[in-house]
Amino acid sequence: MGQTLISGGRVIDPANGLDAVTDVLIADGVIKAVNPSIPAESLDGEVQVIRADGMVVCPGFIDIHTHLREPGFEYKETIATGAAAAVRGGFTTICAMPNTEPSIDNGAMVDYVLSRGATTPARVKVIGCVSKDRAGHELADMEELIDAGVVAFSDDGDPVYDAGLMRLALTYSRGLGAPITNHCQEHALCCGGVMAEGWVSSRLGLAGIPAVAEEAMVARDIGLAELTGGRLHLAHLSSAGSVAMVRQAKARGLLVTAEVCPHHLLLTDQWALGLQCSPSVSAGPAAYDTHTKVYPPLRGDLDVAACIAGLADGTIDCVATDHAPHDRVSKECTYQDAAFGISVLETALGTVLATVHDGSISLSDMVERMTTGPARVLGDGFAKYAGLTPGTPADIVVFDPNALWTVDVNDFASMGRNTPLNGVELRGRVAATLVGGRVVFEEPGMLNTGGEL
Repeated sequence: MGQTLISGGRVIDPANGLDAVTDVLIADGVIKAVNPSIPAESLDGEVQVIRADGMVVCPGFIDIHTHLREPGFEYKETIATGAAAAVRGGFTTICAMPNTEPSIDNGAMVDYVLSRGATTPARVKVIGCVSKDRAGHELADMEELIDAGVVAFSDDGDPVYDAGLMRLALTYSRGLGAPITNHCQEHALCCGGVMAEGWVSSRLGLAGIPAVAEEAMVARDIGLAELTGGRLHLAHLSSAGSVAMVRQAKARGLLVTAEVCPHHLLLTDQWALGLQCSPSVSAGPAAYDTHTKVYPPLRGDLDVAACIAGLADGTIDCVATDHAPHDRVSKECTYQDAAFGISVLETALGTVLATVHDGSISLSDMVERMTTGPARVLGDGFAKYAGLTPGTPADIVVFDPNALWTVDVNDFASMGRNTPLNGVELRGRVAATLVGGRVVFEEPGMLNTGGEL
């Protein structure tokens, strides 16, 4: 592999405290140098030049919550198509969730996903089950899973309902060095619910899910983390109450981290009315847009504001997509019968950047929440993927934070076309993604990529 020079871009590297217009030199798949001026003609040998004037250059994004559906649900997504969608969205590392069929609850299943992921353009990591077959009755062999290469544990798709089992998992997490990620959902409070409980659910005549369904389990798990000293990671926070509890837990010094999804930073429950970005209580007949059906549900303006504030002040450690692709049949049905989930990887950047453009969070902090933030959740082994330190893998995304584009699901690399953002104009788009120094995605017409010198 030769040399690549990315010149003229605004380099944002939170891991090294860098935010400046500078050049990045890549050689043999790793970062060689980051300097204000690296003339291409001064370098020996052939050099590919990527001119990134007006662009942001930063470490590749890390997604610690990706549903790749394989094995078992290849009609929704495959590891290959999910990885292709990831690099289009600027994600160089993704973590496959274990709610597959069969579940990822043993070393052989981990080997399968890792081997399939090794042939894709992204780095595919694996999250293993907390319980055998995600049934919630008996712990999976967590040590076997760690030895096979998992980076965290979760029964996502379902919570760990049994508090005793969750306590045991958190206790083991201390010695294993991997967090326990829980999908917080108190079944007795949300059974039959399909969207957030409120005036929109009442208007649509749909069963609602109260915020306390999430908050009750968040409170339980924080208590268990305090009891055990274990590493707790809370998936896809969506309510103001949950954010407040995490803020308090961190103030007490507990090993608690949290994530938020892009859609919970922009969309509200009113999008179910088919109103997109211009909701109005006086709007016409409801559209029952099933693409807005997601768990946890889209909530109201106050919850969205709390999630944004939590991300801005560091209460929430990172953005995670919860990319949940589905086939058409699973969404083209009644709202009650539709599957939960949104296809997110290819729209995540433009969605999250809305919080930057409205002044809620700085661009450098946004980059931190998508690079060093998720790496910190998973542990020291991920630091090498989250910075532009010389000698580390050259996993890089180049994006234009101001590029306007209209979402068209027909252009998705993901098999999942299930997004309420179809036809919506977003501001901010990936121009190129590099993994191990190799350009694995380039958006036509956005970059001036020079030839070899």
